[in-house]
Amino acid sequence: MPTMDRRQFLKLSAAMGAALAWGGAFGRPSKSGWREQRDLYPQGVASGDSDDNSVLLWTRRPYADGRKSAKLLVEVAEDSAFTRVIATTSAQVSAASDWTCRVLVGHLSPAAEYWYRFVDDKGNGSRIGRTLTAPSPDDPRPTRFAFVSCQDICIGHLNAYRRMIWEDERAAPEERLGFVLHLGDFIYEVVAYPDQVKNGHEYDRLVTFPIRYPKGKVVAKNRFWVPDSLEDYRVAYHAYLQDPDLQDARARWPFVAMWDNHEFSWQGWQTIQEYPGTEGWVPAQTLKVAANQAWFEYQPARVSPPGRSLDTFAAPQVVDAPVTAFDDDGLGREPNNLAAIDSLIVYRALRWGRHIDLILTDQRSFRSRDPGLSDELAALFEGDALGWVPEELAMQLDGGRDYGGGQPPAQLAFRDRRVANFRAGKAAQTMLGATQKAWFMERLRGARATWKIWGNSLGTPDWRVDPKNLPPAFGPWPGKGFAVMATSDWGGTYHERAEIFDAVRDAGITGFAIVSGDRHSFWAGYAAKALPPEAFEPVGVTFVGGSISSPGMFEASEHNLKKDDPLRPLYVANPAGGPAQCSANLLLRHGVRSALAFAARGDMEEARAASNPDLAPHLTFVDMGGHGYSTVRVDADTMATEFVCIPRPLQRSATPDGGPLRYRVRHEVALWRAGERPQMRQTVLEGDPGLAV
Repeated sequence: MPTMDRRQFLKLSAAMGAALAWGGAFGRPSKSGWREQRDLYPQGVASGDSDDNSVLLWTRRPYADGRKSAKLLVEVAEDSAFTRVIATTSAQVSAASDWTCRVLVGHLSPAAEYWYRFVDDKGNGSRIGRTLTAPSPDDPRPTRFAFVSCQDICIGHLNAYRRMIWEDERAAPEERLGFVLHLGDFIYEVVAYPDQVKNGHEYDRLVTFPIRYPKGKVVAKNRFWVPDSLEDYRVAYHAYLQDPDLQDARARWPFVAMWDNHEFSWQGWQTIQEYPGTEGWVPAQTLKVAANQAWFEYQPARVSPPGRSLDTFAAPQVVDAPVTAFDDDGLGREPNNLAAIDSLIVYRALRWGRHIDLILTDQRSFRSRDPGLSDELAALFEGDALGWVPEELAMQLDGGRDYGGGQPPAQLAFRDRRVANFRAGKAAQTMLGATQKAWFMERLRGARATWKIWGNSLGTPDWRVDPKNLPPAFGPWPGKGFAVMATSDWGGTYHERAEIFDAVRDAGITGFAIVSGDRHSFWAGYAAKALPPEAFEPVGVTFVGGSISSPGMFEASEHNLKKDDPLRPLYVANPAGGPAQCSANLLLRHGVRSALAFAARGDMEEARAASNPDLAPHLTFVDMGGHGYSTVRVDADTMATEFVCIPRPLQRSATPDGGPLRYRVRHEVALWRAGERPQMRQTVLEGDPGLAV
């Protein structure tokens, strides 16, 4: 049993805004009179952030009879029939917290399975939830978890969760998942109303309208509605958590959640909103606080609200003030900006047995502005159809005054155009901010588990392509060599990414692995700060999981690039008039010649023979059309990551297995010694990953 005493747990639960339930040594039959009334608990139950002796429990029990608050009884048992109840407590729900409650259950056994439920004063009960505690820090047994991201319920279905549940129920107990790591875009705050959707579809997807904001505002030239109040954000969570697949998953496993952008704002950073097609920054400190509060109310995470109240979030009073002055790390010093960001700090670390130190970082609240969004670049790329950025230009934008050893160019250039280097006097881009980065480095260097797993919402592999191999019809490429397709995530944050990877190398850290989301695609490969012709020196492995439901690059290209568009074969192949295949996978992993060869003749051997070996030694797998989830199994010697890919979730699966699989691919890496390079082995276990391998 754990050594932390009840008084210490009471302080911990108060710090997290949670009621406390204290586990007992002997179980007794339930006396609550519970009878299930799921309709009274419309968002179900959930648990999260387990450690080896405690776990957070969650539910929502709304009332519409005019009362301001109510009490619920919480029961925790060692069996699903609740004949061995080991903890009970009273928890308050209130209108001020949107009728949600959080309960920290302590004095539990490590690596144990528990069941829990909530009961109101009339015996009306929630559904029963199942949760798990973490193994003790010295537990040598293998452990397994899943990671997911990007679940838009308006244009897709969450069949991946149904498949995950079905497989886990049939797995041997020692091979079942211990937790689900959600890496962001749990909700999408951008929603379309019927009058904004042409023919009722996006691509081949039937758009549904489960969300209508009580207030809301129109953005992006009337393409979307977004929240404009705390109640708006809450309404989005209400809708998402009524999805049966998501609700069943939260009732089966503890979740560990990290937000990305859509929990606040599409292109938001710090407390600032930006929307495509809309000029200027929108100060949104009040909405950042509202988004943080709603996330806190609906995610059972070990994070502290500013007031540390058991009942309410205690949101700071802020106003929407322009953010114009930034420190050397890109953090806006405007007081309301700082107060809104600090209203909820969610980066944190968890230990799961001997083999996992999980370190979670927040890529949105502290980042400097993405230089790729700068208006100054419009003059450089006006009329450009290719959409690729020279690699050296991307590095100049990222590095600012630190580029080239402190010698940035005076001008930025593309083709025959030049603009003054507006980044020349500014610090390098930061994704983490100074305070979080210092915390992250300290936790990483101090991690003692076999595998040091960095969970973050944004992928780290470079999005590199080789435009010098384009046919003459595209015209000469004006860059020095390679180009990048995107710069908005860690793939274009060269300076700070190198700083992190150098720290891993210099500290002799082994077992360094990155899991991330956001790209709506599956990627596997190596964590390296530079690619050829620079020295390629991997310090770890990196994985990006496909989206649960949100459309990706392949789907967008298939519908947006016309059949006669010369760019189409680089992204979509229809050899011999057959079904569309994702040649973008070949483009990113093997290069332009490979993608065009396959699109022309459909010969995979010819396509691979045309591979550019200097393009992407960091990649072993890319599927820009992949949906599904990923699992990770670790032990003292090996990390095995499986990509479980499903077809596009255009319709909700009618079968309990969540529908068919496209493929299951395992990426296995043995633990390496300090100074060695990791080596990844890939195995196709089921199905056909097509052009991804």
